[in-house]
Amino acid sequence: MTMISDPDVPAIELSQREAAPGRPSRARLIGVVAVSALLVTVVNVTAAIYLYRGVNDLKAIEARLDDLGQFEQRIGARIDTVNNGFQSRFETLDRQLQASFGQINGNVAKLGQGQPVAASEPAPSVAEPSMLENTTVADASQVDDSGAGFADAQPSFKRKVSPPGPNPSYQRIQQPDGKVYYKKIN
Repeated sequence: MTMISDPDVPAIELSQREAAPGRPSRARLIGVVAVSALLVTVVNVTAAIYLYRGVNDLKAIEARLDDLGQFEQRIGARIDTVNNGFQSRFETLDRQLQASFGQINGNVAKLGQGQPVAASEPAPSVAEPSMLENTTVADASQVDDSGAGFADAQPSFKRKVSPPGPNPSYQRIQQPDGKVYYKKIN
C-alpha cells in the first residue's frame, strides 16, 4: 500500500478525539436524565401530599358521619319516648272510655228491661289532663296516668304499663217492636 503524506499537515493524535457533529455529549445526556428524574420526584411528592390530605379529610368526614348517626339515634330515642308517652295516655283514655261505654250500655239495657237505674251510681268520668298554655311535646309526655296535669303533679314512680287486654265488642240486636239491645261478645 502506498501512503501519501504531506509534511506540512499536522498529524492526528488518537488520544484527543472530538465528538461527532450530530451526537450530544454524555454530560448533556446525564443532565437531561437528572432533570427528568427531579421532575418526576416533584410530581410524586406533590401527589403524595394531596393524597395524604385527602385521606385525612375523608377520616374527618367519616367521624362527622359517625357523630351524625349517634345524633340520629338520640333523636329517634327521644321521639320514641314521646310517642310511648302519648300512646300510653291514649290507651288509658281508651280504657276509661270503654268502661264508660260499658256502664252506659248496662244502664241502657236495664232501662230497656224496665229496671230502674240506680241514681247512686255515678257515671265514671274521663278526667282530661290539664294543659298549660306553653307546653311542649316533651312536657305532654310527662303527664301521669292519674289524669292530673303536670302543673300539680307530685313526684311519682314510673310504672310499667301492661298492654290492655282484648277489647270487648258488642253486637247490636234490634227486635221487631223497635227495641235495641247490645250483647257483649268476647
